[in-house]
Amino acid sequence: MTSDDSPAPAICSAKGCRQPAAWSVVWNNPKLHTPDRRKVWLACEDHRQHLADFLDVRGFLIEVEPFGPGAASD
Repeated sequence: MTSDDSPAPAICSAKGCRQPAAWSVVWNNPKLHTPDRRKVWLACEDHRQHLADFLDVRGFLIEVEPFGPGAASD
């Protein structure tokens, strides 16, 4: 028996998707969150645009940035 202490892989936030995350879709609902609050949905290559568009039409999208080792973070 072996023990694996590595974290679970980050997966896409799209409903039903189990693909690895490649993008951070950063958003904020100004009716609920303070301006400095940054919520993040993770997205695979296939769902990046869909998730970003969903948030953008509601005025919630802040930015889309690469996710993974070496990616910039706040």
